[in-house]
Amino acid sequence: MSWVLLRGLTREARHWDDFAERLARALPGSASAATRVLALDLPGNGMFYREASPATVSAMADFARAQLRARGLAPPYRLVAMSLGGMVAADWALRHPQDVGRLVLINSSMRPLGRAAERLRPANWLALALVAARWGDAAYAERVIHRITCNRSTSLEQDLAAWIRIRRDAPVSATNAWRQLRAAAAFTMAAPPACPTLVLSSAADHLVHPRCSARLAQAWQAAHHEHPWAGHDLPHDDADWVCRRIAGWAEAA
Repeated sequence: MSWVLLRGLTREARHWDDFAERLARALPGSASAATRVLALDLPGNGMFYREASPATVSAMADFARAQLRARGLAPPYRLVAMSLGGMVAADWALRHPQDVGRLVLINSSMRPLGRAAERLRPANWLALALVAARWGDAAYAERVIHRITCNRSTSLEQDLAAWIRIRRDAPVSATNAWRQLRAAAAFTMAAPPACPTLVLSSAADHLVHPRCSARLAQAWQAAHHEHPWAGHDLPHDDADWVCRRIAGWAEAA
């Protein structure tokens, strides 16, 4: 049984930190060697940072799907994905229903269930424009990203040190960041996938309005839990809460 993690815009597998290990311990049947949790990189990010990011979310999903096939991992998969990764996972589950047995979406959004100003809240537009203008300044960019996406700051300096190392080791180009943003903005999916879906969101998400997750859960008749204080990067802010919600949902089924 493979649980697959997908991150968001310009982020990669290492941004999950130790979440995969935590989730593996929390899942029902975690003692079984057949249960594995692995994180994938999307093209343009992580180990694929030299590749051009596709222009569409569907192409990103096809790339992720091919990764698992190349590793010899057979479906059905359980996808846990946040933000842009959630769009990729949802598209994957809709177009290839035989591949996806379960779907967990974290602070994701998509048209028509989220308006433009909800999917990227206007209060961040100037800050993100400044990040784009100083994209090559790793320390500046990562500090702003942390402030916008994370509400837990107890590990701020450690987080920034790790994120700057990642950026310098596998730098996402400004062109790829822009291509990912355009693909996310254009993504539309109204019909729900066939598999059981869990929606997790943050009431204090400063980047994406939590109404996007609430509407999605209601439209798809999906289970939904909202964290009271975490930011957009919910797995960073409270990984244990996310693991408990996923494990409880999986066990109940």
